[in-house]
Amino acid sequence: MSLSFKSLTTWIVALTSSVLALQAIYVALYGGWDITYGRSWILCGAVVVALLGNPLAQRVQGSRHAVIRNMPVWLLWGIDLILIAIYVYGTLKFIEIQILIEETIFEYDPNDITIAFAAVIVLLEATRRLFGLPIVIIAAFGILYCLYGEFLPGFLNHSGFGLNRSMQTIWYSFQGVFGLPMGVVLQVVLIFVVFGVILESTGASDALIRASVALTGKTRGGPAHSAVVASAVFGSMSGSVTANVVGTGSFTIPMIKRRGFSGPMAGGIEAAASTGGQIVPPVMGAAAFLMADLTGEAYTTICIAALIPALFYYGSLFASISIQAGADGIEPLPESERPPLNRKDLLACLMFIIPIATIVFVLVMGRSPALAGFWAIVAAVILGIFNKKNRENPAIIWTALVKAGRSCAWIIVAVGCIGVIIGVLNLTGLGISFASVVAEFSEFSLMAALVTTALAALVLGMGMPTLPAYLIIILVLGPVMQRMGAELLATHMFVFYFGVLSAITPPVAIGAFAAAPIANAHPFTTAVYAVRIALVGFIIPFIFIYEPSLLLVGETFDAMSFVRVAICLSLAIWLINTALIGYERQDLGVPERLLRGLAGAGLLIQIPTLQIAFLAIGLSLITFGTIRSRRKLQN
Repeated sequence: MSLSFKSLTTWIVALTSSVLALQAIYVALYGGWDITYGRSWILCGAVVVALLGNPLAQRVQGSRHAVIRNMPVWLLWGIDLILIAIYVYGTLKFIEIQILIEETIFEYDPNDITIAFAAVIVLLEATRRLFGLPIVIIAAFGILYCLYGEFLPGFLNHSGFGLNRSMQTIWYSFQGVFGLPMGVVLQVVLIFVVFGVILESTGASDALIRASVALTGKTRGGPAHSAVVASAVFGSMSGSVTANVVGTGSFTIPMIKRRGFSGPMAGGIEAAASTGGQIVPPVMGAAAFLMADLTGEAYTTICIAALIPALFYYGSLFASISIQAGADGIEPLPESERPPLNRKDLLACLMFIIPIATIVFVLVMGRSPALAGFWAIVAAVILGIFNKKNRENPAIIWTALVKAGRSCAWIIVAVGCIGVIIGVLNLTGLGISFASVVAEFSEFSLMAALVTTALAALVLGMGMPTLPAYLIIILVLGPVMQRMGAELLATHMFVFYFGVLSAITPPVAIGAFAAAPIANAHPFTTAVYAVRIALVGFIIPFIFIYEPSLLLVGETFDAMSFVRVAICLSLAIWLINTALIGYERQDLGVPERLLRGLAGAGLLIQIPTLQIAFLAIGLSLITFGTIRSRRKLQN
């Protein structure tokens, strides 16, 4: 009986997931639904997928407590069904009250508020099952803050709101759970989530990996460099760090280890490379479109701004891998072991080149990002037909839709939970108060505000996908940075970068945790290696805040400043990596490593006269090392 019921729920999850994916395609082609019905029912479907796809009966099996582990299965399923019934009733009540508000003056009764509060609790439970406790605790404290904030001191104090007023804002309005972020995600982001999954499922990722291995075979890093290339392209499309790590890492990590890299290093390389995919244009895991909507900038402007920082990030990964390979005595892959790219491989590469080109073409033609995502999916499906494996297994499209729908559900539930926090901020004014405190704490120092914002983005990003973390931080702290002189687009890029990098930052480091089992390494050690490899990525955002010319756009762009920053950053990347690893052509002593580290750090200080001095020091150190190495070879 329980087995047949489980099969039924599996089918319900699959069907609901496919509907979520199909509606994203429909919205991209024909436009959004009515906001009352669309946002409420789509979130309801996502909650159903979250609860039934992660049922209590499955989750308690690994519990350490015997009482919980031995609870009857029927009771656990019953709890899940009750939670779903509560949420569906809450959705119906939301729609009913929205219609009444449009037609007449409406007064809430205790029953309405109780239903709303219960629905919010169910939403938080669905979020907990997908993302764990951190973000749920923040949302729960937000609700408690609405109710009891009048008893708190200082900037936390507000006039006081009862449960009635709190639920009116959080649940029964478009300022909370069903607010603007939910609308943006449903109209713009989901189509690219679907696109990334379909592209992966039709075999484009296999062609991408093979092409990457062939192109980087001559480098000392070999498979490690191929992982960087494959993850950069695939990550830009998928937007999911975990999917990127598993999709490319299952192939690249064993190859990296076979070339002589340690397990933690191999996992760290894949985690760092997969994480950075979200900062690579043109798709950026759908962030480019969300950022364009929030800033009012054109999509092409976002892509141009993201290009140079992304190149520097991946350039630093390439440099770090090459230096580490030299330190470990790893030589380039023998030519006999390099897979040649034949005509079939080149044609297979079109499976990911053409869909990406389609996105760019449609956007350049002035059409909407959602429509670009739609035509990219059409291109991916048509090209997938030419793959023999897909023709032999037509069910691959159904499987891809189900997988895409589940990925959509994760994003939707996370944004719904963020909506609870946004509702609290809108009701209490805490966002403005907190921003004021940050400004005072920073003593009007932009650097202090940047550090605070970076830490907040890293912490919040550990508990949820990048886009929701980016949303909440930019809404709260973005205005502070702009008041202190940071440009609008640079501010958004700064917050987004640290939201992305949270995936490899301990203690959570979801990217490293996904890579560690494949590499047979400890997750925390893998995360440490990933941070070391991607260290420059944590520095780049600070540089384009102080020198927005690195973004190539904006009124303050100056060609000479761009050249200066690019030269100094390039040299700093090399000096810092050689200092961290302790190798350049030969092992480096401690004094020289310290000098290189100091010179590299000095080049990052955006004071031109100081940079010139450190530029001379850095070049002298590299020249000295080259001469010494040649003399050693001659002797």
